[in-house]
Amino acid sequence: MSMPNLKNEKEILTYGDYRNWPGEERWELIQGVPYDMSPAPNTRHQEILVALNYQIFRCLMNRDCRLFVAPYDFRLPEKDEADDEIITVVQPDLAVVCDSSKVDDRGCRGAPDFIIEILSPSTAAKDQTRKLSLYEKHGVKEYWIIHPTDNILYVRTLGPDGRYGVSEIVVGGSKKIAAVPELIIDLDAVFSV
Repeated sequence: MSMPNLKNEKEILTYGDYRNWPGEERWELIQGVPYDMSPAPNTRHQEILVALNYQIFRCLMNRDCRLFVAPYDFRLPEKDEADDEIITVVQPDLAVVCDSSKVDDRGCRGAPDFIIEILSPSTAAKDQTRKLSLYEKHGVKEYWIIHPTDNILYVRTLGPDGRYGVSEIVVGGSKKIAAVPELIIDLDAVFSV
């Protein structure tokens, strides 16, 4: 989607602007600043995404929580502003939402319970900094960052103080998802694809 020219570098864009951009490219808005989501992820990224999707979907069948895979818009309001005034819209690689009242025809309004981002060269810095603080601020209970080349998982879990603690580093085996206790991921199977 070709983003319209900004009037100035400090212009804050909204979900209303975002919805009206023409084209097929993927974008995210973080605090009103647009971030291009292209180029498309590489093959390793996609293989890990499919392996995770398979395990999570099978585990969530016939349960209240729902799995969403990018591209899928998560609108993260600051307060109770109208959709078109929201300044943050993200498309995490995978997300689980356990409150169905957040889901509508446009995507999800509000934070998911659990997010996975698989690092890509074009998005790695954003995923590890801007999105980390954004997900913490909006109350994402658990945030996983996967390094697809080194087969490393970094887990951030929201504490009672509303902050992410120190990152847990996992390199294999099985990992239970604290935010959605019925979910257990076989990382050896994910990383062996």
